[in-house]
Amino acid sequence: MDTEAQPTERDRSSRPQGSETSDPKEPEGRSRFALVSRITDWLPGGRITLTFLVCLLFLLVLNTFVVQPFQIPSGSMESGLRIGDRVLVNKLAYRFGAEPRRGDVVVFDGTGYFGDADYIKRVVGVGGDHVVCCDEEGRVRVNGRPVDESTFLYPGDSPSTVPFDLAVPDGTLFVLGDHRSDSSDSRDHLGSPGGGMIPVGEVVGRADWIVWPTAHWTRLQRPGAYARVPAPDGAHG
Repeated sequence: MDTEAQPTERDRSSRPQGSETSDPKEPEGRSRFALVSRITDWLPGGRITLTFLVCLLFLLVLNTFVVQPFQIPSGSMESGLRIGDRVLVNKLAYRFGAEPRRGDVVVFDGTGYFGDADYIKRVVGVGGDHVVCCDEEGRVRVNGRPVDESTFLYPGDSPSTVPFDLAVPDGTLFVLGDHRSDSSDSRDHLGSPGGGMIPVGEVVGRADWIVWPTAHWTRLQRPGAYARVPAPDGAHG
């Protein structure tokens, strides 16, 4: 007796018929492919040109909203940042409620304050701070606390040859270059409109990395000396 199972009519009808099954997403996929094909047919160079334009758009968005390269134009931030070094400026650092902190290296638009250009300096005082130079030991004091600048101040430079004793208005920054004897910074504009202060709104971003030349590749750290400065309310406590 033949014991092999015989297919029934029900078995045959229950089998999936691949040729009759359609993917509801296929029309959408085909339309997208057709659109790309039309674009590449229209563009000189086809897919190569399209790929180049997409990459260019991506870099434009990245440069506008996320990070921006900045070339060091002078020796005002030596010896940490040398002429010709390229740094990456984090443009998101202060976008979501955060503000520049003492010790941050920032790039800002100096138009109307320092000159018609972008500048890179270190934040020494923020809104509400009382900044003095120099004390009896020749140091900068912020809110009554002396700041040890030896880790970043240019060798042989004093904290300042220009004395100052000032309060930083809210919403502004007091900035200095690390190479004090070769830096045009807030000290040089104390008598100008704005008193040498930079509005926080003019800050482009925080310099986070040296990326070129590769021998200088490093992350820019916030000096620990500034972390020990008390809040403005304790300036005269």
